[in-house]
Amino acid sequence: MKFISDLSTNKNAWFLLAASALGLELAALFFQYVMDLKPCIMCIYQRVAIWAIFFAGLIGYFSNQFILGRLFSYSFWATGAIWGLLIALEHVEMQTSTMSFLFSCEFVPNFPQWAPLHEWIPALFAATGDCGEINWQFLGLSMPQWMVVVYGLYTALFTIIILGRVIHRKMF
Repeated sequence: MKFISDLSTNKNAWFLLAASALGLELAALFFQYVMDLKPCIMCIYQRVAIWAIFFAGLIGYFSNQFILGRLFSYSFWATGAIWGLLIALEHVEMQTSTMSFLFSCEFVPNFPQWAPLHEWIPALFAATGDCGEINWQFLGLSMPQWMVVVYGLYTALFTIIILGRVIHRKMF
């Protein structure tokens, strides 16, 4: 458990977190621009959550020796992982529910007025697809189902790291 506890002060661990999130973002762009799979609004929100995890890793990489830096990193990581998991679960529900006609999918992201990401960087954050369509599967799981797995892993790793820190009384 000490090894796990010490990961949050290891810049390579934070680099791995950032690199994994960047890899997922690059995969999303490959799906969008090479395979021509159009992202829906829920996909865009999940993309934002991945960017939060990326920035958590980046902040942690450069400031892992400082408690304030780790706290910022933890907050971005937790927000991205948990919010992403909730959005992915809702997306799966939209696609698999027998009552799917009750769900509606917006076309314009509901970003804050002070950060209209879909206007600033439409290549990354503009929604052009339908949330209910399942047009890609791998090993029997759709894209949102895979994202539940991904965000579940990010959330579990976050929880393990925090518990390791608390158990060893290193307090974040």
